[in-house]
Amino acid sequence: MNIETTKLELMHLLLQTQKESLLAKLKKVFEEEQGDWWSDMSKEEQEEIKTGINEADKGDYITDETLMKRFEKWH
Repeated sequence: MNIETTKLELMHLLLQTQKESLLAKLKKVFEEEQGDWWSDMSKEEQEEIKTGINEADKGDYITDETLMKRFEKWH
């Protein structure tokens, strides 16, 4: 399995879970492993991420099934 497939699978699992405790643990792992990556990003990248989070919070996103169909031709 390649890294991109693993990332897609993890995104799918992440989007499906409703367990806040699991999400908190995952967030902590990323924070510990990556340090302060946020400050390493450009302001434009930070704004894009904030926009994406806001859209997701409003329910403005596509399902993982739709996403996988888009990538079918490469997978």
